[in-house]
Amino acid sequence: MTLKVQVPENIASFLEAQTPEAWLDLAARRLPEMLLDHANCELKAASTALGFLYRYPNRTVLVQRMSRLAREELRHFEQVRSIMDEMGIEFERIKASRYAGQLRNAVRKEEPEKLLDLLLISAIIEARSCERFAKIAPRLPMKLGQFYAGLLASEARHFEHYILFARTECGVDQSALESRLQELKVIEAALISRPDTEFRFHSGCPNES
Repeated sequence: MTLKVQVPENIASFLEAQTPEAWLDLAARRLPEMLLDHANCELKAASTALGFLYRYPNRTVLVQRMSRLAREELRHFEQVRSIMDEMGIEFERIKASRYAGQLRNAVRKEEPEKLLDLLLISAIIEARSCERFAKIAPRLPMKLGQFYAGLLASEARHFEHYILFARTECGVDQSALESRLQELKVIEAALISRPDTEFRFHSGCPNES
């Protein structure tokens, strides 16, 4: 029996490029590395959400949502850790990937542009996670594939929240917002489409050593 999973339409239409088939083939063969980086990504996602609380504590609606989002990301971290334990995969912290580093470098320094960029980049990362969960799930052992398929709804919801806050919290003209979003999506698409030096959940596809 093959698991049937589709990328949500709003996610598929949002992203500038699809995950390369070569990355999916590689991920299916390198599950321990994928799961280890996925666990680290969930921790980083929780940290990102908490970062909004620390940077923008007076934005009530934003911080209340980010608090809930952080708890959900930590729950996902716990779930991935449990899967890793079952598979005998040890957890370790790993350094940020090219993907994360270059997106972070794109963030502007002044407000409200900084808040806008942080929200838009978070939306893009959540959208990419959702797309990769959907595409890798049918290639995985059934139990693991079902777990990944079960993450789609929350990732799509996180994406929508980040986009909503970019539109409502930054006081930026909507045409400027759309222009900046397009710039960031192009950067992200290049990062996942070009050859990479290492295999990660959000990497491009490196050559196997």
